[in-house]
Amino acid sequence: MTPALAFFYGGMVNRKNVLSTMMKSVVAAGVVGVLWIIVGYSLCFGESIHGIIGNPLTHLFYKGVVSGPVWGPAPTIPKALFSMFQLMFAIITPGLVVGAIAERMRFSAYVLFTVLFSLLVYAPLAHWSWHPDGFLAKMGALDFAGGTVVHISAGCAALAGALVLKRRKVHIAGKETHPANIPYVLIGTGLLWFGWFGFNAGSALAANSLAVSAFSTTNTAAAAAGLSWMFFDVMRGKKPSVVGFCVGAVVGLVAITPAAGYVAVPQSIFIGAFAAVISNMAVHFKATKTVLDDTLDVFPCHGIGGMVGMLLTGVFGTLAVNKAGANGLLNGNPGFFFIQLKAMLIAVGYSFAVSWVIFKVINFIVPLRVSEEEELEGLDASQHDEKYTQGTLLVATPEGLKEQEIM
Repeated sequence: MTPALAFFYGGMVNRKNVLSTMMKSVVAAGVVGVLWIIVGYSLCFGESIHGIIGNPLTHLFYKGVVSGPVWGPAPTIPKALFSMFQLMFAIITPGLVVGAIAERMRFSAYVLFTVLFSLLVYAPLAHWSWHPDGFLAKMGALDFAGGTVVHISAGCAALAGALVLKRRKVHIAGKETHPANIPYVLIGTGLLWFGWFGFNAGSALAANSLAVSAFSTTNTAAAAAGLSWMFFDVMRGKKPSVVGFCVGAVVGLVAITPAAGYVAVPQSIFIGAFAAVISNMAVHFKATKTVLDDTLDVFPCHGIGGMVGMLLTGVFGTLAVNKAGANGLLNGNPGFFFIQLKAMLIAVGYSFAVSWVIFKVINFIVPLRVSEEEELEGLDASQHDEKYTQGTLLVATPEGLKEQEIM
């Protein structure tokens, strides 16, 4: 899913920033992959300290993970397997933020952000939601595969980053920009869609009927959302587009993530379609009524999509699908809906506030933004000394045949 996200985001930015955007997505696998072994897993799933955070010493440098007993909520698989599965969520979350800060954030600043976000935002939210002693879990809030932990946290961090970094020069000038490579967007969407089956169905932590149900709701929501986004665009006078369908499908995957193992398949159609319409409207509002420069609409798609998913889990949740879940509003339990609402507001407030502080602190250590000259040149060249091309073409000139790069 990490290279999938790189293709998805890289295809949508300006040609001068394709590689820098892809690099920011991929480098999270390296940074978080090491950080997880040192202390990340321990902070998320170590011995709980008052339901707030895991004891960093419990599994410091992976102590007792490979040779220790199984993780309580996942008794049928080794603890090390559970840890590696959870690492996937930890890697993808800061990678999602890249879409909001693309084309203007210094690479070194992003690496530092990944470290601080993982320790101060992701780890607490994962502990609150997924550790049996986490305070959101004890409150009764449900997040099957990361609506709160992954998408709300990344979406709110994206909003904070866009506000702190301020607008790109092309955004201020009102210049229209075009995706560098739409086939990349399609490839990224396909890989994300496929990878999401592991994301959601895998969260059953067993090959059982619950995993199959989560698999089914995931595919159905993505399909409904892709169609919903596309036809909603058509209703507003646009033509059906590849990018529109792809973005809609991803929004559907986002929205079903917290609900995948708690709702029935028919309800997933509504979740996907409704989330796509809400996010589409949010993207349109952002573009026409605000000056927010969230480059690839991470907050409207992941942040709001995750919020819609959390709330609709509280509406459609049913014990008939998962006895470890809860009945929702439409199944006679309005109390569960308000628990989901409360958990969502806590996650939104915490993620945005702490992420905003992180961006501000980083700016004191290393400049967040590249210079105007570097932004104009493009981050591929200015940050990585690389250039995105699609090959070469022989061109006839007065001096003879010469190779010309296809940009």
